[in-house]
Amino acid sequence: MTLAWTTRPYAALTLPELYALLQLRSAVFVVEQACAFQDIDGLDAAAHHLLGRAPTGELAAYARLFPAGGAYPEASIGRVAVAPGFRRHGLGRQLMQQALAECAARWGPQPVRIGAQLYLREFYRSLGFEQVGNMYLEDGIEHIHMLRP
Repeated sequence: MTLAWTTRPYAALTLPELYALLQLRSAVFVVEQACAFQDIDGLDAAAHHLLGRAPTGELAAYARLFPAGGAYPEASIGRVAVAPGFRRHGLGRQLMQQALAECAARWGPQPVRIGAQLYLREFYRSLGFEQVGNMYLEDGIEHIHMLRP
């Protein structure tokens, strides 16, 4: 499946785009993962928002991108999500490849940090990320920091 990719700074998001990305994040990170947490964390305004739309126009994949110093000392990618109805088509890999390409295009080649759910460690390793530090709990879910040099 091929997605149409758009990256926008927060101020350039349309209201329908903002609604769709918040709806997707809520569906995945709050409802599906049964995790009550404050998704709207005050960092969205500092991020670029990567939106992957299916041919139907539905938001299928999303990630939040930060320059160095935005969320971590390094450039970073977070809130990585593929809508449940679009999984098992390789979109997670496409999303991360697109996110890495966007980071490099916007801020130049540099290390990229993620806070990954522990069960996805091998997936992120396959994209060139290395674990840095120990496992930690975030909202009751095991996470690790990973860095792509």
